[in-house]
Amino acid sequence: MKKFPWSRLYLAVVFVMLYTPIFYLIFYSFNDGGTMNRFTGFTWDNYTAVFEDSRLLIIVLNTFMLAFLSALIATAIGTFGAMAIYYTKQRSTRNALLSLNNILLVSPDVIIGASFLIFFTMIGGLFRSFSLGFTSVLLSHIAFSIPIVVLMVLPKLREMNDSMVDAARDLGANNFQVVKNIILPFLSPGIIAGYFMAFTYSLDDFAVTFFVTGNGFSTLSVEIYSRARQGISLEINALSTLVFLFSMILVVGYYFISQENVSRRVRKNRQKREVTDLQ
Repeated sequence: MKKFPWSRLYLAVVFVMLYTPIFYLIFYSFNDGGTMNRFTGFTWDNYTAVFEDSRLLIIVLNTFMLAFLSALIATAIGTFGAMAIYYTKQRSTRNALLSLNNILLVSPDVIIGASFLIFFTMIGGLFRSFSLGFTSVLLSHIAFSIPIVVLMVLPKLREMNDSMVDAARDLGANNFQVVKNIILPFLSPGIIAGYFMAFTYSLDDFAVTFFVTGNGFSTLSVEIYSRARQGISLEINALSTLVFLFSMILVVGYYFISQENVSRRVRKNRQKREVTDLQ
């Protein structure tokens, strides 16, 4: 007698609880009534209003540009930071660096945002030309994205066979060649995963951004919050639907990139075995 699949039932309940509010929001983004109380008719007017709102479109572009830049810079810093932690010889120092990295992940966003606000206020007092805006938000997003990238890259470093690095050095490769031709290609799945995670965190961050954003610059999350306080607008539903669909495209794209990397490694291993068999 087969056991009842409680695990599958549990997963189904979890996914229903997670996605029901999202689909509820998407459903009413097509409502002609202007409220979420009752669906009165289908319309595209809410989506048209999104594309006619020039201020909102500028905020969307700023948000994606911010996420792209912060994720790119954080991925570069986090990748070499993970390598620095991994290749630290003293175990106590390595554990201390890893603990400092993990503290930023478990710290409340409100505390991090308030800390950045105090820090940027001090900088503004020293340099009058510095003010809260795009630069302060960019630096904050880079800072809280770096630990995420480090945790994505470190497992790949632990999986890497160090004998490949030793063999490259024995053949006369310098540090730059080792990093470029051996380490970075092997870490590419972790680097890509870290970039997508950093991009996603930057895209939907609210707490930290709310503290460090200034007059004249806003991100999508802060703008949606400020508009939601003024009352329900189905334009927000339409915009949220578009962002959700874009996030789904990113997830699907990352899946295919990961599958391609796996297939490439399988083909390389198969070719190596064939060469070995011929020899």
